[in-house]
Amino acid sequence: MRVLLIEDNADFASLLAEGLAKRSISSEHAETLRDADLFFASNAYDAVILDLGLPDGDGVDWLNALPENRPPVLILSARGALTERVLGLDSGADDYLVKPAEVDEIAARLRALLRRPGSRDPVILSAGALTYDTVSREVKYDNQPVPLGRKETEFLELLMRRAGKVAPRESIESVLYGLDEAVTPNALEALASRVRRRLAEAGADNILHTVRGVGYFIKGDAA
Repeated sequence: MRVLLIEDNADFASLLAEGLAKRSISSEHAETLRDADLFFASNAYDAVILDLGLPDGDGVDWLNALPENRPPVLILSARGALTERVLGLDSGADDYLVKPAEVDEIAARLRALLRRPGSRDPVILSAGALTYDTVSREVKYDNQPVPLGRKETEFLELLMRRAGKVAPRESIESVLYGLDEAVTPNALEALASRVRRRLAEAGADNILHTVRGVGYFIKGDAA
């Protein structure tokens, strides 16, 4: 599962992102509503975690302006009054949690949102015979499981969301590796090599491609 975390408190956002990652939920962080709009313009998400008091506006107003085909939104705010919770839900939020909240509950609420009938985005990503379940995080090729580690799965998910398009290495590294994470110069190449080997072992040869000096991509009609 991949979520957009809209939160102006950088320390809190970092701790929450770390906790979600340990529960197999990857995230990208936007500190302002403007940043959130930029993320939305170039990425796809399974869900959104939305704070309400942002530096450049109110989260409720931003929520009201979202298109109908948006992903589910979980408001996570210090505004705990009944009137505030009702306003948030009536404005289109799919769920509402009051800070402070435990990471386990936040993760559980996100999983529940994606299990609801009629979820806005498809839970299963596919590229030909290659599929990825964004809730269970299970990768399959021709209906057979492909065993991958957490970072390997995140890498493959990122590429499958852009199937048929090249994902620049800078973009991949910014999503997969945190600012405080030590990354060797060839870490991404080693990661791609492991994923390519796992896919080949499952019979999925010639699916993951490298554009030298640019990035990686998976064929949209991978078979």
